[in-house]
Amino acid sequence: MHHPGTNNKVYQKINENFEWSKDNFDKITVILKKYPSNKIQSAVIPLLDLAQRQNNGWLSKNSMEKVAETLSMSYIRVLEVATFYSMFNLEPIGQNFVQICRTTPCWLRGSDKLSKVAQEVCDTKIGGTSEDKKFTVVEVECLGACCNAPMIQINDKYYEDLDENNFRKLLIDLKSNKSIQSGSQIGRKSSQPEREF
Repeated sequence: MHHPGTNNKVYQKINENFEWSKDNFDKITVILKKYPSNKIQSAVIPLLDLAQRQNNGWLSKNSMEKVAETLSMSYIRVLEVATFYSMFNLEPIGQNFVQICRTTPCWLRGSDKLSKVAQEVCDTKIGGTSEDKKFTVVEVECLGACCNAPMIQINDKYYEDLDENNFRKLLIDLKSNKSIQSGSQIGRKSSQPEREF
């Protein structure tokens, strides 16, 4: 299975000079105040997250070099962190980053069916990005909402209590630029038992 965060190649945008946006520079100032001055390199994960968000969901070589420069650490140490955690994408991703949980609770409740729906509707294979750059679809390990399985994450939001039909509708609405509601797709509140609502 290919995941944009598990790759041995680092991509670089041609003629890109990654600089922090003013908003992110202000956030970095606040983040760095949380660490002792001799331990600011500990802020590498939050800075990588900011760089990834500023860079349309992925970390280019230039953006990781900027993190290294900001924290006065070597590029290779930043790269080691970025390649260790699958939450960091080391290649471009689509506008909608669809992560399908495939761990046991989700699998037992039909996540394999969700993977088939995603490939069909998004017009890409697992680990791929659609030609229109609208979707990247990957399978991941536990996303932490086992009570409401099967579930997926799209960008920063969770979608729970899915089946083939409501997941297909959700993806079609996304494809058509319609707004979609995150959370339980059957109206469940938190992790209450299904039978109580």
